[in-house]
Amino acid sequence: MTVNEKISSPTTADVVNAQLLKHSWPQRFQKGVRQIWSAITANKKVTIGVTIVGIYILVGLFGPLIAQYDPLAFSKASHVPPSATHWLGTTTTGQDVFSQLMVGTRDSIFWALVTGVAVTIISVVVGLVGGYFGGAIDEFLSLLTNVALVLPSLPLAIVLAAYFPRGPLTICIVITLTNWAWGARVLRSQTLSLRSREFVSAARASGEYTWRIIFFEILPNEISIVAAGFVSTTVWVVLTWASLEFLGLGDSNTVSWGYILYWAQQSDSIFSGLWWWFIPPGLCIALLGAALSLINFGIDEIADPRLRTERLPKPLRSKKATRLMSKGATPTASSLVTK
Repeated sequence: MTVNEKISSPTTADVVNAQLLKHSWPQRFQKGVRQIWSAITANKKVTIGVTIVGIYILVGLFGPLIAQYDPLAFSKASHVPPSATHWLGTTTTGQDVFSQLMVGTRDSIFWALVTGVAVTIISVVVGLVGGYFGGAIDEFLSLLTNVALVLPSLPLAIVLAAYFPRGPLTICIVITLTNWAWGARVLRSQTLSLRSREFVSAARASGEYTWRIIFFEILPNEISIVAAGFVSTTVWVVLTWASLEFLGLGDSNTVSWGYILYWAQQSDSIFSGLWWWFIPPGLCIALLGAALSLINFGIDEIADPRLRTERLPKPLRSKKATRLMSKGATPTASSLVTK
């Protein structure tokens, strides 16, 4: 065998590395699915909340296919109570309330999640960047955060939504610009305590890029805070969205829960006895808010042992013990077992 053949022939280590790279993505995907499933089933409150939110998402995806009528079409069958023909009755103009609810769930859920994600992204970027760099950057971002915290979010959102073109995108932008500051402040304070830790110093000494240190070293240690902030922000977004549309600041051609409540209020449905017009969308908003609150409470119990009322599954306990040992701490019974 010549020297060139020896150099070109793959070694055992090369073959093993090639096999690991080949199966890395499927294995990572399966591991991620198992971790998500363990997190969902780790707490009863999280399980119930995720189940309700999942039902809402399914209704948003397939609800318009179940709707029997055009939600915006007028008919002569006005003031009809719930029946076999109209499951949730009709409005004063003969519109089918059930069809409006099915179609409106899609827009309400979609825009609530999109707005919640947008608020969370801005909070994460501002909080982590300001907390990590410090100095003039932190002072400038803290100034913006303090100004945003002082301004009343809901009145400012009403004013902005009234002066810009009406539509879901306008409400999304308005809510995003008026609700990111609280999450940014919490993440900044947490980043200030993490930037001086040993693993951050080691990553900085090894020559890691700054953006990798921020988003791949510090951010994973704040996932529980980010998740809790996203859930609580989404609850506020749902209520604010419905409030703005209830005040008539939404698009009249887009059906949503706030749209249904707005026209029910305009038609004096309470005094007319049309309870089937305003109660279903109100219940949808209340139930979704309760489900998201349950998820938020469950995340708090998983992250804080003092709040737990039930034992964590074994995979999550072992994962937490490994994380504590990697940071130089000794896992105790109080940190792994329910008190």
